[in-house]
Amino acid sequence: MVVDDHPMWRDAVARDLAAAGHEVVATVGEGRAAVRVAGAARPQVAVVDLRLPDLGGVEVTRHLAAADPPVRVLVLSASGEQGDVLEAVKAGATGYLLKSAAREEFLDAVARTGAGEAVFTPGLAGLVLGEYRRLAAEGERDGARADDDAPRLTARETEVLRLVAKGLTYKQIAERLVLSHRTVQNHVQNTLRKLQLHNRVELVRYAIEQGLDDDWDDGR
Repeated sequence: MVVDDHPMWRDAVARDLAAAGHEVVATVGEGRAAVRVAGAARPQVAVVDLRLPDLGGVEVTRHLAAADPPVRVLVLSASGEQGDVLEAVKAGATGYLLKSAAREEFLDAVARTGAGEAVFTPGLAGLVLGEYRRLAAEGERDGARADDDAPRLTARETEVLRLVAKGLTYKQIAERLVLSHRTVQNHVQNTLRKLQLHNRVELVRYAIEQGLDDDWDDGR
């Protein structure tokens, strides 16, 4: 589903997606309509602009991410402002891409978002991770660290989680650990289920809160 209030841009994005083999189930120009249409069209991925009439993209993202089943949201915006990026991610966006991105970069981001990967325009990933580290540090000062009742992960799940926290893609993790891409995906999905998290962005935050993003070398 494509959500953007500029008809020419919206139609161009939809055409690019269709030409790349994606099924575009809806194109919408307003926020409230997007939430309503998503309930009927049930898209797997929504490409959402932040600047929308009647209901902003952050609120649309929050509704879509909380849907059952949740919709993975890739924000496609002209704004690279820190506040906009962080608000979108906190609302549940799986990725954030600037409209200045090349067509190939956009299509790759859509495919990776559909696979549950966190996708950000270069430079924005560090911004998001930095914010998560700040929040994690505040939580630690407030005594908000996980207790002994926290779900137990296997050694391999923890190993994969460390690399997820470092920003590696599933393909890079598979190559580094000499595993198949599918095996890495299965480990991530099992970890999400155990931790009762919804997407890779939340998984990265959890890993940082647990200190799993510290410098680490598996010897390979």
